[in-house]
Amino acid sequence: MATRWGLCGAGKISHDFSVAMKTLPPGDHQIAVIAARSLERAKEFAKKHGIPKAYGSYEELAKDPDIDVVYVGVLHTEHWRVGLLFLNAGKNVLCEKPFAMNARQVKELVAAAKKNNVFLMEAIWSRCFPVYSEVRRLLTEAAVGEVKLVKAYFGSPQLHIPRSVKKELGGGALLDIGVYCLQFILMVFNGERPKSIQATGVLLDSEVDESVVVVMKFSGNRIAFCSFSIATRLPNDAIIAGTEGSIQVFGPMHCPTTLVVNNKETEYPLPEPSLSLNFTNSTGLRYEAEEVRQCLLKGLKQSPQMPLAHSVLLTEIMDEIRRQVGVVFNQDRH
Repeated sequence: MATRWGLCGAGKISHDFSVAMKTLPPGDHQIAVIAARSLERAKEFAKKHGIPKAYGSYEELAKDPDIDVVYVGVLHTEHWRVGLLFLNAGKNVLCEKPFAMNARQVKELVAAAKKNNVFLMEAIWSRCFPVYSEVRRLLTEAAVGEVKLVKAYFGSPQLHIPRSVKKELGGGALLDIGVYCLQFILMVFNGERPKSIQATGVLLDSEVDESVVVVMKFSGNRIAFCSFSIATRLPNDAIIAGTEGSIQVFGPMHCPTTLVVNNKETEYPLPEPSLSLNFTNSTGLRYEAEEVRQCLLKGLKQSPQMPLAHSVLLTEIMDEIRRQVGVVFNQDRH
């Protein structure tokens, strides 16, 4: 029986998610409903993607008994409020990254999922890509010896996009793209809390971070370095250096199709989209959708690929980086 999805938000990422779903067997996945803040927008989206039902409010979606899981693709300033709405309505939730604006909000989402005994996952789609699965396998087998250094870069010029630069919209490089570098490092170090975090960055006039460099030290004298920016283009790759070799995830490291292990390159091609996409390699969203389906079929309440403990730690690290760099959101004050 197909997993019945409800989409919350009719924006760019929901469009790409819908296109990605078309690359999966219809017997496994069905988008049953789209909810937007206006019925007109929801109906337009439904028509474009062949979705049978449209709602003009998120509350209607929360009350719909005929869906198995909700995909939350709204602005990240809204993730906490909307996420709680669905979790408290007893809905399974896949929520776009960043999970919420700070660790307090993330912990509240996790607590709500546990209280209502429902599935919850932060949509770090990267974790579900075949390249990432292979990286995890290689690390388990110690294919490059003992890992000593991890580097990750993500730079994408976005100063022209209001969502990226406005404080009230949760702007800044860290929450939008830096999160990908940090989650990669956490994956390599198996969700271990860093012993130290040193961050420096520059802010825009809007008081959000434009460019940031972070150095983290882990147990066993292991170091991680990452740099991310919404003002400049960076290589957008990631490197794991071990005592007996290296693993390189070619850019885009957050949705990769090329892996190089000790100079041997392997391609993991993505299926072609049926409609044009807003973001790079977005048909890869199919992997996280399938991960959610598999978790639900097994009765799991969280994903082993992106455990809730990783999401909490990830946000705690981002809170500390923001503290050092000097970015404070309104959500931090309540």
